[in-house]
Amino acid sequence: MVRHVLMPHPAILRKLVEEYEALAAEGAEDARSGTSGRAQDLAYTLCVSTGTREVGQALAVARRQLAAAYAPLPTPPPLRTTVAAEAGRASAGT
Repeated sequence: MVRHVLMPHPAILRKLVEEYEALAAEGAEDARSGTSGRAQDLAYTLCVSTGTREVGQALAVARRQLAAAYAPLPTPPPLRTTVAAEAGRASAGT
């Protein structure tokens, strides 16, 4: 059975993480303890968005997802010419 997991858009996920971390960075005890209304909302949304139950896990999963979403695409290998293409070029005088 194939299980499909919805993934939040990276821009939205980044905004959630940044806002939650900004509340925590302000040193507000409410944000760290999860008692502020906005911090609770953000923690809940992060958990739902990442399929976790604790905000610490949600932040870790979100960071991994964001790193994967914004990772540079791998460089494709160089194109290899086929023997037939080489033969065609040789007979055309190129």
